[in-house]
Amino acid sequence: MAKLFRAVIMGPPGSGKGTISERIAQRFGLTRLSSGDFVRENIAANTDAGVLAKTYIERGLLVPDHVMTRLLLPRLEEMTRHSWLMDGFPRTLAQAKALNSTCDLDLVISLNIPYETLKERLSERWIHPASGRVYNMGFNPPHVQGRDDISGEPLIQHDDDKPEALVARLRHYKDVAKPIIDLYKSKGILHTFSGTETDRIWPYINSLLSTKIPGTLQADTQCIPMP
Repeated sequence: MAKLFRAVIMGPPGSGKGTISERIAQRFGLTRLSSGDFVRENIAANTDAGVLAKTYIERGLLVPDHVMTRLLLPRLEEMTRHSWLMDGFPRTLAQAKALNSTCDLDLVISLNIPYETLKERLSERWIHPASGRVYNMGFNPPHVQGRDDISGEPLIQHDDDKPEALVARLRHYKDVAKPIIDLYKSKGILHTFSGTETDRIWPYINSLLSTKIPGTLQADTQCIPMP
């Protein structure tokens, strides 16, 4: 049987992770996993971890490592027969080490986007809070200005996406991501892609994955339960 394929995509806010993740999932038949979706689902379901995560989010704080791993790792343990691509996790070295103890990753994609490009994208980004759907007024605007395409509910702009907060936010990402990138580089599974446009980066990612992903993705047991 062909082995399964597990990958992670990393990049700063506004780097296009979501768009590229969707393309990879569609092109190669991977299950796309989003840490943000997991958090929202757990909050909606009122799970213990979801309730805990909500207390941090409501205070404008990052959800700490022990809560994020509690939210995500059990879901991954259930996916022993699936190939997947994870977007939004790990975000710290502690999370990366926890993931390593649960799964063997095959590949990590790191997006390296110039600061000016990120600044421009994020300043035009609006979000539907309940679903996490993201719009960009420059290249992916909603059908009705200020309204979500599906629900019709108002869109918001995160305070973190406003120009005055961007510098600190992007610097924080760089500082936190460096040890994760170094870890995956030491494992020989890191592949970095640089550019200013998703459509220009995509062919290179597509070409790499075409050589890495098995032609037929079948069941395997690469993930092991946490003790």
